[in-house]
Amino acid sequence: MNTKKFLPVAVTAVAAVIALAGCGASGGSGSSGTSMPGMDHGSSSSASSPAAAGAHNSADVMFAQMMIPHHAQAMEMSDMILKKQDIPAEVTALATRIKDAQGPEIEKMTGWLQSWGESTQMATGHSMDGMMGAEDMTKLEAAQGVEAAKLFLTQMIAHHEGAVTMAKTETTDGKDPAAVQLSKDIVSAQEAEIKEMQTLLASL
Repeated sequence: MNTKKFLPVAVTAVAAVIALAGCGASGGSGSSGTSMPGMDHGSSSSASSPAAAGAHNSADVMFAQMMIPHHAQAMEMSDMILKKQDIPAEVTALATRIKDAQGPEIEKMTGWLQSWGESTQMATGHSMDGMMGAEDMTKLEAAQGVEAAKLFLTQMIAHHEGAVTMAKTETTDGKDPAAVQLSKDIVSAQEAEIKEMQTLLASL
């Protein structure tokens, strides 16, 4: 699977998440800079502390602006698999965990960008590792049963690998303590999930 593609992006999904974050949020294949739905996880309590204006740098901004649509797409993929019949329980449990972890993280990162006075959408022209293209999402939507589970796992492994790459960049280049901590949490959680998904995929 390619790791860099242009996304067709469901802007409304991200807009809805950002709207939710604005009213009281708690703290595979690259794509264009359009905002779109699309895991990652395991934030710690330190990552939820308020971000102070001026305590961030451009790497923090890019991390949040890119990870929001990346997470949103993972949530969209998880929603797709959870609506299907005859999906192995281990796969639906994973999809549920992805949604439960990434939704709050989207709200957290949206809150940071707003507190920094930065746009919640990145400028066009930037690519995001691991994003699915329109064809990938269409295939996942159409797949059923075990084949759908296999495709979901294959795509989400690539998606997670992209998130880990972006998070490691933030760990190295970021300045805001909460954002850097979240990036470390994402690396830890998603690398563990990649191994879990590889094991699940081999068993199907």
